[in-house]
Formats: sequence, C-alpha cells, structure tokens
Amino acid sequence: MKNVIPPFTGFDKELFTYLKDLGNNNNVLWFNENKQRYTDLLITPAKAYINEMGNFFNVLNPAIRTEPKFNTTIMRLNKDMRFAKGEPYRNYLLIHFGKFKMDSEFFLYFDPNECQIGLFINGSKDKELFFKENIQKYAKEIEDVCKRYKINNNYALYEMNKEPDVVDEKFNFKKHYDFLVKHKYLILQKIITPEQLNLYSAELLSESVKIFYSLYPLYCFAISPEPLALIQKFEDMFEMDF
Repeated sequence: MKNVIPPFTGFDKELFTYLKDLGNNNNVLWFNENKQRYTDLLITPAKAYINEMGNFFNVLNPAIRTEPKFNTTIMRLNKDMRFAKGEPYRNYLLIHFGKFKMDSEFFLYFDPNECQIGLFINGSKDKELFFKENIQKYAKEIEDVCKRYKINNNYALYEMNKEPDVVDEKFNFKKHYDFLVKHKYLILQKIITPEQLNLYSAELLSESVKIFYSLYPLYCFAISPEPLALIQKFEDMFEMDF
C-alpha cells in the first residue's frame, strides 16, 4: 500500500534549525540519527506541497513535472560522493517544477537562513532551450510581459554560478537586457524570511500560485519556439487580478 500524502498545512519553523544542524554535523552518523526530523520537517511537507501545487501546474502546462519524487521535483540531500569533498549532504531543500533536468523551472528553496521562491532560466543554447534565441527575437514582447505581469521591480536578479550571485535586488528587463543576453543561468526570485507566517500555513500555496502565475509568461520565452501562442493560450485560460 502506498503512503498517503497528507494535505499541505505549511512547513515547520524547525526546518531552518534542522538545516543549520545538518550544516554543523554533515556526516552519515548524524544524518541517520536524525532521519525522523529529515522526514517530518523536509520530505513529508515537501511532498504535500508538490502534490497540491501539481493541480495548478497540470492546468498551467501539463508538460511540467509534478510527481512528488526525488530527482523529479525534489533534489536529494545526499551528494554524489565523487564530488562531496568530505560533506555527504546538501544542507538545503530544493523543490522544483520543470519539464526535464536543467530545463528552466519554477522553484521553492530553503537554506538555513531563508526561503527563496521564483524562476530559474536556462539561457544555454540547446535544441530544447529557447531563451537565448527568443530574448533577441522577442525583446519588445518580453519587455511588455515584464511590465504587465509586474515582474519588473518585484524580483531580485541573480546569476547562477557555483552559488547564486546577486546582480540587482530589483530586476528590470530593459535595464538588464544586455546582462540577460550574455549570461547562461539566471534566477528571478523573492525572499521569504523565517519570520513570515505564510511559510507555516497553507497560505504558502496561494502565495506560490500568485508568484508562479506572474512569472509564467516569461517562462514561455524559455521553453517554446512559439512563446506568443503559448502566452495567448495561458491568458485565454486564466484571469487573475494583479
């Protein structure tokens, strides 16, 4: 009998304590001794969150993966031991929604200090990746999307290297156009601090829907050679007041 995924009621504030403790005790013995905390604070609520957000994504775009599984929507904490450098675990939780590995994707991320939510854009050249081509072909249309969906000035812009590096706390498409063209891995995100109570209730679902909805038209330029048709389909389907 498969385990039943419970309704999502929020994450527990002790999640941040667990991630800090893991960072200070990054070894197999400590991890195994705290396996129940790992399950209760990270994995069970993560699967509940993914399960309920799946209803939104399945309507938004059925190609986006929504199964609450490791290596699909949840990144495993355990590292590839060939590259672990003595620390076998990541002390962060990454939940992500994309079509395939290294696709542009929506994410919810917890580290020991805060929660981050937003969109990762893969601007590499590849037959399944389109942002690099579309940003030059549809610059005016992307600028319009960033205005209409209030993406400008409401998200911070980061470049993803080994670690995310902040570029500007207030993203603006026109201002950052040249940067977006030149760099491969980009992040637009908001910070949710541990003091914000919506992390610890089902309100996080509605907040996530609002954020992912606002970023979806920009995401269309990353995943499709015909982004305008995809955006039109999206706008015909949804009506939300921002």
